[in-house]
Amino acid sequence: MTGWLITNAFVDAPLFGEHFDMLIAAAKKRGIALTRKTNAELLLGCDNLPDFALFWDKDIRLANMLERQGLRLFNTAHAIEICDDKALTHLALKGTVKMPETYIAPKTYEQVGYGDYGYLEPIAERLGFPMVIKGCFGSFGAQVFLAKSRREMRDIAGLMGVKPFLFQEYIKSSHGRDMRIYVVGGKVAAAMIRRSLDGDFRSNVTNGGSAESTEPPCEYTEMALAACEKLRLDFGGVDILFGTDGEPVLCEVNSNAHFKALSKCAGVDIAGKIIDYIALTDLQSV
Repeated sequence: MTGWLITNAFVDAPLFGEHFDMLIAAAKKRGIALTRKTNAELLLGCDNLPDFALFWDKDIRLANMLERQGLRLFNTAHAIEICDDKALTHLALKGTVKMPETYIAPKTYEQVGYGDYGYLEPIAERLGFPMVIKGCFGSFGAQVFLAKSRREMRDIAGLMGVKPFLFQEYIKSSHGRDMRIYVVGGKVAAAMIRRSLDGDFRSNVTNGGSAESTEPPCEYTEMALAACEKLRLDFGGVDILFGTDGEPVLCEVNSNAHFKALSKCAGVDIAGKIIDYIALTDLQSV
């Protein structure tokens, strides 16, 4: 069995490389030849396709092109595209799982911008302060802000420029902590509670937070599995907030969630679970 691990040619942070090495090593251990290819290498396509591709990038156009050539991607182009855009994720999961009250900023254009910020007032009235403002694209807590007043709301909206973003209810009971549940093939592989160590309302381990392995309650597990099923993810990381009464509130879903910290604290070979799932998938029936 042969496969490609497709990565971005222009992202070379060590943390990414560590994850790629773990996936390649897991594949080799199982007798699968997994070769790393970048999106730049594949921009002209390729005549000799492998059996599958582990698509660890967000180059949706390339993903769609490869699928049109008949290559099975893990995750699929559709799943990656929905997860990459927080607004699309919210729309896809609305009515399926509980999420913070959310409003998507109206679209504007380059050279036009927002000449009138009057649209902010009804959102301020609905959500109150503080409120969370997020860019629709971004990882590791980047482009995620906490606005504590109308002035801060206006300043952050101005900082976002013309990029897509959204406004979200602040879940005070989950300040600085959340639960990351990693799902592979419709099953929970491992879970951890993440906590901020500096008072930040975000809990990302990459930003210096702590991680502790946990056994998620049934309602948290059910939410993570329902979200991944709805989004048609082969695998992914589901981030869940702690509601006022301890109920799960979905924060976001990541199609290419990093797993090194979770693998370490939970003692679970998540890279191996991903490769095992791929190996057992009937590639002809998908």
